[in-house]
Amino acid sequence: MTATILIAKHEHEVHLLPQMANRHGLITGATGTGKTVTLQSMAESFSRIGVPVFMSDIKGDLSGVSRAGGGNTKVAARAAQLKLDGFAHRAYPVTFWDVFGKRGHPLRATLSDLGPLLTGRMLNLNEVQQGVLALVFKIADDNGLLLLDLKDLRAMVQSVGDNAGDFTTEYGNISTASIGAIQRNLLQIEMQGGDKFFGEPMLNIHDLMQTDQNGDGMINILAADELMNSPRVYSTLLLWLLAELFEQLPEAGDLAQPKLVFFFDEAHLLFKDTPDVLLDKVEQVVRLIRSKGVGVYFVTQNPADVPDKVLGQLGNRVQHALRAFSVRDQKAVRAAAETLRDNPKLNEASAITELGVGEALVSCLDEQGSPGMVERAYIVPPRGQIGPISDAERGAIVQNSLLAGHYQRVIDRESAYEILKGKPLATITPQGGSTSGEMPVQGNKRAGSSLTETLMKSAARAIGSAVGREIIRGVLGSILSGRR
Repeated sequence: MTATILIAKHEHEVHLLPQMANRHGLITGATGTGKTVTLQSMAESFSRIGVPVFMSDIKGDLSGVSRAGGGNTKVAARAAQLKLDGFAHRAYPVTFWDVFGKRGHPLRATLSDLGPLLTGRMLNLNEVQQGVLALVFKIADDNGLLLLDLKDLRAMVQSVGDNAGDFTTEYGNISTASIGAIQRNLLQIEMQGGDKFFGEPMLNIHDLMQTDQNGDGMINILAADELMNSPRVYSTLLLWLLAELFEQLPEAGDLAQPKLVFFFDEAHLLFKDTPDVLLDKVEQVVRLIRSKGVGVYFVTQNPADVPDKVLGQLGNRVQHALRAFSVRDQKAVRAAAETLRDNPKLNEASAITELGVGEALVSCLDEQGSPGMVERAYIVPPRGQIGPISDAERGAIVQNSLLAGHYQRVIDRESAYEILKGKPLATITPQGGSTSGEMPVQGNKRAGSSLTETLMKSAARAIGSAVGREIIRGVLGSILSGRR
């Protein structure tokens, strides 16, 4: 049986049972209380038992996990205080990812795969605009038009808007105002650098689920410091990754340990201003993804950042200190204390405001899946380096990765943009760039061809392809069949 994971220790040890790790978890606390170090310590623990991990690096601090620690007096003092048997500094296998391709392997999705629901959330569309976007995706799906990147979607939205009358009977009215709003929001996302996220080759989720030659789970780290300038792109990206894992992994039943542990940092961004229809689907994914062998751990400042319907599914809890400077803060502290299983020896509400850095109230599920009694304890310190490695060290890890070169080369095959704009394939370079500017299109029609005729030709080219025949979308809109 897989050894338990020591999370924290003081008067008692608090262990996380690997077979309960896919029952999800929550790491909360105010800024500066030790959440990032807890995240690193837990990621290392999962790696040691052979469980791959995915986490985002918001502040650029987590890359140090790739180097052995040492020389940190605070870590040495905490290890001595807790009398940890066998504690030794060591490095862990790491794969770096970066949407912008600067500090890791490029991480991309296609818009066809993202689907209308997540795309609409990223674009911050209202209900009417979301409905129009769904029609645009439906028309593209029905006619075998691939939406791979932002220029594909812009071309598709423009074409549908310019030829709205051709689709009214079958698809319903298409608002010109909504078409304009979608285009403006697409432009805004592109200006924020969101276009780097869309294209091919798309991420293969199995590349996140690797172990090294020693059997240690790979720690996948997404560089998110720059990405956080576009919070909706960031949260949509992580939500899409969850959707991919949910839709693509087979049912696994009860496992001795997870296939993957997914840490969702800055989780409040996922739930902020999220419409109820999407929130219900997120709750469904979180509830069901554990049967695929995936554990999801939300990291945020306060449990109140997570909706109750999701919060109730997070069985393993690490609560760092919260501040209670105002009446609102005091209410939040009491609410946080009430989410933990009471310990008669503790006043949880008072303890939450008294916790020191690296100290937490910790509760993990027992063998029956019931929450364990909360304990006040010190988080086990990481064995890897706390703090970032140098850019040269990061670059060497990226270059020596088994994935080196695979995602770096951009592919831009024929898709909606080339078809609708009539752009000759000969002008497309091997790297996906263009040797000429966009060809002028009058009325958004190719010479002698209406949009309807173009779509029919596109569908004919897709005969024999599952994309041309049928596209089935999952809970969050990802493509289930004919995806590649």
